[in-house]
Amino acid sequence: MTDALPPHADGVHLCVDELLPYRQQTVRWLPPAKSLWSQLLGQHQSKQLGRGMDFAEVRQYQPGDDIRAIDWRVTARTGKPHTKLFTEEREKPTVLYIDLSASMQFGSSLLLKSVQASHIASLLSWLAVDEHDRVGAVIDTGHALFELKPTSRQKGPLQIIAQLVRSQNNMMTDLSAQQSPHSMEQGLQALHRLCPKGCDVILISDFIRYGASLEPLLGRLVRRNRMKFIHIYDPLEIGDTHFRGAEWVSNGKDTRWLNFSALNTRNGIKKAFESHQEKLELVCQSMKIDYRLISSGMPLLKQLAG
Repeated sequence: MTDALPPHADGVHLCVDELLPYRQQTVRWLPPAKSLWSQLLGQHQSKQLGRGMDFAEVRQYQPGDDIRAIDWRVTARTGKPHTKLFTEEREKPTVLYIDLSASMQFGSSLLLKSVQASHIASLLSWLAVDEHDRVGAVIDTGHALFELKPTSRQKGPLQIIAQLVRSQNNMMTDLSAQQSPHSMEQGLQALHRLCPKGCDVILISDFIRYGASLEPLLGRLVRRNRMKFIHIYDPLEIGDTHFRGAEWVSNGKDTRWLNFSALNTRNGIKKAFESHQEKLELVCQSMKIDYRLISSGMPLLKQLAG
């Protein structure tokens, strides 16, 4: 393993000390710096408009002003052209869906997928409040949902971090919680309850539990909000492993021997992942959802810096 674990992390459990430092990282993506999403997003950027604009005031027209912003009523009343001024609309809630279910409790190299998901959730929650937004979350363990209403200032990220630590560490001690998880339907329904029109909704998952039957529910969310998918994957899922030998493996449904010494085994694993990825990308393209892959086999900030 060439990459070192993030500070205070063991890759499996979570602690507050490993998630809090993302508070100091947000300055790298706050205006006028480069947007996090310009680095984070893949090739399927949304064509939806960004934030709206709030009316601020009217002042006398100045050369270079956009003629489309002329206030014709004030212009007619005063006899002199006047322009409307707008400020960028703020306080659009950001709501994170964070998947900590059984399939996310896997990691072949650096971090469990669930731990990496928690790291990026911490970064995004701090970035949201630094941009004067409220932030909330739906944390889904596959058996339990934790709904955290969008909250401003430090309370939002802190309550998300605290629940992530509790939920992840409970998954490590309660093995029954990793058996037969429900689909993502309950999580999407929870997002409907938490998200008024105009939210930024970010799903952080491996999307193993996502299926075509959920597309109508997802579509209703997309019509009201701006959506992003962050697809967490492990290097082994793309056949990237130095292990050579046979191993007894399970996907939660089936159990079998896999011979990782065989190239066709590794290629077969990679093709299965690519098929899953392609289906997700098609969904994102059809619904204009932003999509990005993040590996659990490399520190988060190293991936974002690239």
